[in-house]
Amino acid sequence: MSELTLTLIKLGFLALLWMFVLAVLSVIRSDLFGAKVDSRAAAAAVPQNSRTPKAAKPVKKRKGLPGSVTIADGPQAGVGASLGDEPVIIGRGSDCQIRLDDDYSSTRHARVFQSEGQWWVEDLGSTNGTYLDGQRVTRPVPAEIGGSIRIGRTTLNIAK
Repeated sequence: MSELTLTLIKLGFLALLWMFVLAVLSVIRSDLFGAKVDSRAAAAAVPQNSRTPKAAKPVKKRKGLPGSVTIADGPQAGVGASLGDEPVIIGRGSDCQIRLDDDYSSTRHARVFQSEGQWWVEDLGSTNGTYLDGQRVTRPVPAEIGGSIRIGRTTLNIAK
């Protein structure tokens, strides 16, 4: 094998190694600092005049607007936040209104926000996903009283 071929193989291997290192750093950065969420893009993601189809739910929901989100089980049971004008951010970050000590939650995992008189649950690009009443949240979905949000091993209840 010529010296030129060996040199090209070495440089190719080195380039692949650096791409791997940069990918690992990117994942660590996004886990520590979270993904940037543009509020205008998030508002555009909420359907304007259409309702999202609801899956059949075994538990009958009460009518009305939710008033609070509370951790139902785990070491932080009872911790929660009231739903007001500002969105409620849920995650491990220090800037979250509901701070989770769950290894499977992201720094900024999910948010509960109000738009057009309806409360919505949105996943903020988390690694392990957000589940509303057992269904994975891939886009903003309406939240109802009596619903449950699962993030990692933590379950949160939506109450009046």
